[in-house]
Amino acid sequence: MSRRRDIYIGDIQGFWEPLERLLDKLAFDPASDRLCLAGDLVNRGGKSLKVLRRIVALGEPHFSVLGNHDLHLLAYAHMHPKVRKPNPEFEKILNHAEGGRILEWLRAQPLLWLNEADRIALVHAGIDPRWDRDQARKSAAEVEQALTGKKFGKFIDNMYGNEPDRWAPDQKRFVRLRTTTNVLTRMRFAKSDGRLDFKSSGDMNDPPKDFRPWFEMLDKSWRDWSVVFGHWSMLGYHNYQNSQAICLDSGCVWGGALTALVVEEGERRIESVDCG
Repeated sequence: MSRRRDIYIGDIQGFWEPLERLLDKLAFDPASDRLCLAGDLVNRGGKSLKVLRRIVALGEPHFSVLGNHDLHLLAYAHMHPKVRKPNPEFEKILNHAEGGRILEWLRAQPLLWLNEADRIALVHAGIDPRWDRDQARKSAAEVEQALTGKKFGKFIDNMYGNEPDRWAPDQKRFVRLRTTTNVLTRMRFAKSDGRLDFKSSGDMNDPPKDFRPWFEMLDKSWRDWSVVFGHWSMLGYHNYQNSQAICLDSGCVWGGALTALVVEEGERRIESVDCG
């Protein structure tokens, strides 16, 4: 059976019931549709294990790009049992019979996915304004290789931190991996030189001085593409410049909505369900 639709869904964050209602509303068929999830599958909704088991069981071609909360789960598992503050949602995953399989699946997910046919890019947070498509793919691939490679533990040990606040190609490897991870999974406001802001609350109408939303400064190589992302719940569903950038994080975690972009035979539409 040929694929009928690609379904892009914003941040689920452990909210299993809204996910099921959205899939029911879309009459989701795993045999002919493809789920393309924007990351942050886990943490805060209480049903992170159910969300992950549901998605992992679907198998290919369904996937998610990794968000900061997904990476936090991997870090939590790496640090366990030395973790300082127990996370009940994460503990359920680690203690489940399928926990190991779920974590292996998560480690194998991309940080950036490019759909050449539809000219759609999927990322959790954003893309450095200085990156063209080739550099974005190369940078994401370096992190993906670290997640699945023998030095996974060293990557996790060096992943956290706000410094340096911009990516540079000549940084030492694990510093560069950290800055790349911050771009792809944490950025909201940036400067044209790639400098990131980590202090703002995320209100688009009140940006930090001299900073702008990253998607307003995309490299010209993205001009005919749509960059689909999540992460920015205060922004909510947002369609920038005739779909050059589309935010699907409509704040399910705060009682907002869970939103999907449905692409079918070149046509696009938005569907959502309330999370209240």
